[in-house]
Amino acid sequence: MAEEKMLYPCIHVGDGEIAERVLVCGDPARAEWIGSMLEGSRCLAKNREFWTYTGTHKGVPVTVSSHGVGAGGAVSAFESLWRAGARVIIRIGTCGGMQPEVKTGDIVVATAACREDGVTDKIVPASYPAIADCEVISALISAAAENKTPVHKGIVLTGALFYPGLLESRVKLYAKAGVMAFENEVAGLLVVSSLHKVKAGAIIVADAPAFELVGVEGYQPDEDALKIAQEAQIKIALDAIVKVSV
Repeated sequence: MAEEKMLYPCIHVGDGEIAERVLVCGDPARAEWIGSMLEGSRCLAKNREFWTYTGTHKGVPVTVSSHGVGAGGAVSAFESLWRAGARVIIRIGTCGGMQPEVKTGDIVVATAACREDGVTDKIVPASYPAIADCEVISALISAAAENKTPVHKGIVLTGALFYPGLLESRVKLYAKAGVMAFENEVAGLLVVSSLHKVKAGAIIVADAPAFELVGVEGYQPDEDALKIAQEAQIKIALDAIVKVSV
């Protein structure tokens, strides 16, 4: 009888099934969309919010996997992907702009993340930085230039909350400090990846200003502009990840 393969929690894929280069995103439907852009794409697993596809881009094996919203499940997915063989991970996602120049449809390449995610402080002390890999940053910037797509570059804020609560958040404080955008998972990716010597980074599209800066009622994304920006973002990420050495 053939030995049963180990399936990692959440993602439900096993050793040797995924490529060393992995793109991750929150939305399973977006993972399916990105996966459809790969040559020879096939679905490996669909478990809860964790959908995984694999194929090639420019002849290089690439896997795409979704991780849902929030650091808790996402960190579990990143840890499982590393254990399954990922050596480069780039997050493709959306964010709320925190600077006046980051408008709907603008793309931000994360250089580092502020750790307000609510998970990574349970893994390592708060003084441990969440920093993107320099080779990944360089590959994203280079791919953006080749695709003639302007991008912002800078620190992002990873928060545990989606909607603001009764307690005042520190979004406005971080905005004064020059932080570019707010999202929910980048810090988790960067910390887990640094601990396991995985090269990681993120390219995120602003869909609107961060809630705390304009109020929830101020969330009025331009869906057409967002769709165009996401198409450019995905193309940049695909072209970038095949540049990164493993």
